[in-house]
Amino acid sequence: MALNFFDQFMTPIYMGIPLITLATLMPRLTFLQPTSQWTTSRFSTLQSQLLNSSTYQLFAPLSPKSHHWALLIVSLMIFLITINLLGLLPYTFTPTTQLSFNMAFALPAWLATVIIGLRTQPTHAFAHLLPESTPPLLIPILIIIETISLLIRPLALGVRLTANLTAGHLLIQLISTAMFTMIHTIPLMAMLTGTLLLLLSILEIAVAMIQAYVFVLLLSLYLQENM
Repeated sequence: MALNFFDQFMTPIYMGIPLITLATLMPRLTFLQPTSQWTTSRFSTLQSQLLNSSTYQLFAPLSPKSHHWALLIVSLMIFLITINLLGLLPYTFTPTTQLSFNMAFALPAWLATVIIGLRTQPTHAFAHLLPESTPPLLIPILIIIETISLLIRPLALGVRLTANLTAGHLLIQLISTAMFTMIHTIPLMAMLTGTLLLLLSILEIAVAMIQAYVFVLLLSLYLQENM
């Protein structure tokens, strides 16, 4: 049993092996590479439709040059969704509750979009730092503010994903602890709490998928600004 509610977010180590490594490899083991001998099933058809719909929603507003990023961004979305959903299973660990893990994806992806913008259209990239018709006295202040807002983007990506998953996991543990505490003393209240826990678990499944989608959606928007 965890000593406190926040011990579940510590990286567990078993026999000298960090379980975050095994959790990171699980999406690759979960989705097998299809072969030509496979027959189309309802699950594979639904999966293809969801992927095609998500790819269209992400890259329809973007220019054709940015479509080269489709494989990378969609693969990242599938990876994050799988990790988030597997982390909801009992006796598992969710790597995306670690800020360092999320920053390892957010920082390089954001930096790549910035470098592409500076290489392809440097004038347009620097123009974002200063809006048109800005009074001369406000130019230094606005440049500083826009630069800070640009540099804080990867941190916002990582913190958003970490905070939402951490809050959901923590709330589930709080409600489940209350349910098991009241099950012998107040059975009716425990049943109501169990119903709330079930609804919250369903909500957390939706949050796990939505936050992964929002993560890659913001990356695609950053890419759109620099393409």
